[in-house]
Amino acid sequence: MNGKVYITGAGPGDKGLITVKAAEALKIADVVFYDYLVNIELLDYCKATCESIYVGKKHKKHTCPQEDINQMIVDYAKMGKTVVRLKGGDPYVFGRGSEEAIKLLENGIEFEEIPGITSGIAAPAYAGIPVTARNVSSSVAFFTGHPPVSRERDLQWDKISTGIDTLVFYMGVTNAPTIVNNLMEHGRSKETPVALIRWGTCPEQEVVKGELHNIIAKMEELDFRPPAIMVVGEVVSISDKLMAVAEEAQMAY
Repeated sequence: MNGKVYITGAGPGDKGLITVKAAEALKIADVVFYDYLVNIELLDYCKATCESIYVGKKHKKHTCPQEDINQMIVDYAKMGKTVVRLKGGDPYVFGRGSEEAIKLLENGIEFEEIPGITSGIAAPAYAGIPVTARNVSSSVAFFTGHPPVSRERDLQWDKISTGIDTLVFYMGVTNAPTIVNNLMEHGRSKETPVALIRWGTCPEQEVVKGELHNIIAKMEELDFRPPAIMVVGEVVSISDKLMAVAEEAQMAY
């Protein structure tokens, strides 16, 4: 008999942000395929006999092609194994979890998707940035910072630049100049606040803030590198007040 596969979100980095259901899946796993941005301490939930296989991807440096990952998951499930595919954040938010799910369906293998906290919400929150706020932002949209595979799927910059209050770009560092220039060229004010959050929710989290017209210079000055989330919108300005209050509370405690 085939085993079952759990396509599982590990959360954004802080090990405490994994869900109870995801942790329970790890406890029964016979094999775990885990990604680059997964907190390695989460594997402590696994039993001693569980096999852990790293299949992480960095920019232009993939340990294993996605097609091979899909097939390995199928192969282990056909051995009767309980498989956890552990992905950073949420599997269905720029995580290619749907591709793995389709492959499992095609092979008649039972699977379950376990959502995770996505970094596009959690990383800004840990930097004191709410992605929505009354009277400031009533809309938010999430984008991949990687260029599209074809011109037909390019972003409609004329619509998103002025039609959405908060813009969150995953993997937005490498193409930050293109993102910033397109937003300004299509009507977004050059004074719009911007924040980049590196290693969001982790102890080594770094934040750089500026405005559209100067954020690239600040990134270059700090040699700011991936992995990072980019947040564009007036909500970034709220972080100064929230972080100040948090620091005061911490000092009082």
